[in-house]
Amino acid sequence: MPANPKYLSSGPDRAAKITAGLIGGYLLSAMFHYVLGLLVENKAAVVATSVYTLYMLWMVFFIIPFMMKSGSKAWVYYLVSIVLLVTIAYLIR
Repeated sequence: MPANPKYLSSGPDRAAKITAGLIGGYLLSAMFHYVLGLLVENKAAVVATSVYTLYMLWMVFFIIPFMMKSGSKAWVYYLVSIVLLVTIAYLIR
């Protein structure tokens, strides 16, 4: 039995969700670990653990846009979060 079309998202919205999760989620998780590396004194520990935790966090950030109604909202939230983390990193350095 096929899915009811009224519950499916459109093509551009689906593409926005996929790219927000793929690109935005990776950039957000990488920036989070970058700021974490700036805050912690033992940078070797951050690098060693970020090898694993970056991909775990990326998968969480990949799933979040699919729980939102709009892919453009996901992009806005991710871009605002990335800019916030970049600003924090700039102020720390």
